[in-house]
Amino acid sequence: MTESSVPVIETGAGVVHIVLDETAPLDWARDIVVNAKVQRPSVCNAVETVLVHRAAAPRLVGPVVTALQESGVTVHGDADVAALASDVVPADEADWAQEHLSLDLSMRVVDDLDAALAHIRRYSTHHTESIITMDDANAERFLAEVDSAVVMANASTRFTDGGEFGFGAEVGISTQKLHARGPMGLAELTSTKWLARGAGQVRG
Repeated sequence: MTESSVPVIETGAGVVHIVLDETAPLDWARDIVVNAKVQRPSVCNAVETVLVHRAAAPRLVGPVVTALQESGVTVHGDADVAALASDVVPADEADWAQEHLSLDLSMRVVDDLDAALAHIRRYSTHHTESIITMDDANAERFLAEVDSAVVMANASTRFTDGGEFGFGAEVGISTQKLHARGPMGLAELTSTKWLARGAGQVRG
């Protein structure tokens, strides 16, 4: 990317976020976060940071952290998370920008959806972000405002994959906007040449 004299499609890093909104159902929050982190932690669509709405934190943080820990995940949390769950490693500024690629996850309590969106704007690598919510307006706002290649509502970030999207074999996931963005298959790496065979036609 630094030395190239022609455009390059970059398959970028995945500092992937899941937001647990105020209305997030506990079973969805727990199951989606565990799947997004544990199923295959070393890949770019695994979740790295979970942001929990303050109003939902007393209800969600403890059970979600426990489920993660039971699956071998080390949770790096802010002071609010540490107050609601045990055996949490104190998070520092570096954690929010970290693509762990391991059974480590960063968790932070945020005041509201605005604060979650601000955090994502600051730390996201524009790969994949998801919100867990029963509030349709918040889901639609999240889908519209988050500037990432793939933005989801109520689904695991592990679905960001060429095979899952029906593209066949995946050659990478682009986090930029030049030409291809998101999972890339053969079509995204193929240029087009149009052939026309006429018999005297003219355009009127």
